[in-house]
Amino acid sequence: MMNRVVLVGRLTRDPELRYTPNGVPVTTFTLAVNRTFTNQQGEREADFINCVVWRRAAENVANYLKKGSLAGVDGRLQTRSYEGQDGRRVYVTEVLAESVQFLEPRSASSDRGDSGFYGGPRDQDNPFGNQNQRQNNNQGYTRIDEDPFAGDGQIDISDDDLPF
Repeated sequence: MMNRVVLVGRLTRDPELRYTPNGVPVTTFTLAVNRTFTNQQGEREADFINCVVWRRAAENVANYLKKGSLAGVDGRLQTRSYEGQDGRRVYVTEVLAESVQFLEPRSASSDRGDSGFYGGPRDQDNPFGNQNQRQNNNQGYTRIDEDPFAGDGQIDISDDDLPF
């Protein structure tokens, strides 16, 4: 059996942080994820997907993401039910996030977000780990907003990089 969800979207509202009676942090938020096609009017529609994240990641999401932040979620789909006020059974389907990536630099999120994972070594100025270490790990990779074919339209690939 497989149950895996990977999403990239923008938060529709500020995350909501709560604590269980045992003191375990849990954060809920909704991601707006664009569909890959347009409707008959040529407009791109979006799906609004409820997400739940627990423990340390929940606190980090609540502290560093806000409405409009771009985030990546990796997790699994979960359905739960409860009895509504009218006595009828209510079913809720949501993504139980196992990891959340903050996909914008702090400046793009008004100093409340950061690019990268929520884990790793931390210091006072950067709760997400060493910025220089992350930059060094990404050497040789193209940033998402850079065109690898800009210029003469060719890129250098060594024979060692080819899969065959």
